[in-house]
Amino acid sequence: MGIRWMLLAVLLFATPLWASDLAREGRIANEIQDMLLVGEPVTLQAQGAPFFGIYATEATAYSQGAVIILHGRGAHPDWVDVVNPLRSRLPEYGWKTLSIQLPIAASDASDWVYRALIPEAFPRITAAVEFLKQQGVANIVLIGHSLGARMGVEYLAQTAPDELRAFVAIGLPAEVAEADTGTLGALKKLTLPVLDIYGSRDIDSVLDTVPARAASARQAGNTAYRQHQVAGADHFFNGLSDTLIAEVRAWLGRVAPGETVNR
Repeated sequence: MGIRWMLLAVLLFATPLWASDLAREGRIANEIQDMLLVGEPVTLQAQGAPFFGIYATEATAYSQGAVIILHGRGAHPDWVDVVNPLRSRLPEYGWKTLSIQLPIAASDASDWVYRALIPEAFPRITAAVEFLKQQGVANIVLIGHSLGARMGVEYLAQTAPDELRAFVAIGLPAEVAEADTGTLGALKKLTLPVLDIYGSRDIDSVLDTVPARAASARQAGNTAYRQHQVAGADHFFNGLSDTLIAEVRAWLGRVAPGETVNR
């Protein structure tokens, strides 16, 4: 009995219980890819495993570059709030968009399960960068919402490919108690331009840590960090998608304008 228990324990600890629910990812991809109005489904590879994305080219005679969009907790690459408006509207202004499926857990998973998934997103973001580089894009911006914003900031704290010129964090959550880890610890390592945009009616983990996030950016010496509150916006910018797009576009025009090369 003792040996059997030990073998079971080894298997349990060797198995990543927090790994993304790939079956759920597959169901999501099947549900949304046939209903796309803007963009085309793509299959990317990260560490030998496929994952779903939606790629849209610019709808203009010029190209600014590309944005990679990271959705929030339990969502998907065409999520109706924040994600779809950005991925489908930015091509109207010269931006390619690549919205990728991030690791997800079961629908009833706890916060700690999702937090454990954060590192699993890193190879997917790298794969998205490589995909865009293969399309000849050298000016790439990362945009994340909610948990996707946290995945983005922690990814950039680990590695920042030269092609990634800026980062937009929408509704970026943090924990004051984790000053040297998580969101706050990651912000202390970033020096590339960061737009930390949130709503005046955002969730507590966003609103309560506004000063702490700004302090972390100052500690990094990041003079290209900017916080911006959108009056009346909730965590999902319900009814204010146009405002969000306008704010993001204006900021990108200043920090990552691209080459505006005619196609």
